[in-house]
Amino acid sequence: MQRCVAVSILALLLSALLLGACSAGGQPGSQVKLAPVSALPRQMQDAPVSVHTAYQFAVVNPDALKNVPCYCGCGAIGHTSNLACYVKEFGADGKPVFDDHALGCSLCVDIATDVMKMTGEGKSSTDIRQQIVNTYSKFGPPNQ
Repeated sequence: MQRCVAVSILALLLSALLLGACSAGGQPGSQVKLAPVSALPRQMQDAPVSVHTAYQFAVVNPDALKNVPCYCGCGAIGHTSNLACYVKEFGADGKPVFDDHALGCSLCVDIATDVMKMTGEGKSSTDIRQQIVNTYSKFGPPNQ
């Protein structure tokens, strides 16, 4: 019971962090665009808020995640960036073909969440990439 309460509190805090990263704050460049939840497959819609928010971000901001590596070991399954943990490809019609890998990988979600936060802060893609490398390289080799 105590563990359930602790997990619930952690989920609420993470949700608040994500909402804070996505809110305007009145500063130019602080808005982060997200795809509507309805644009995601049901399994992504039903995922925890942090996970489906990362998928929503990936759909609308593919270049932001394509710019950064992932460190979860997913290079072994052919992923070449953090974006690949969410989207396999974009079809000719522009619609994403989703990858379900990030549904079960908290490291992928943490990286995307950090990219989303820094994007909302107006940081450059170079600065974002360097911060991700500095923060996550301790977890293993990059997939880029």
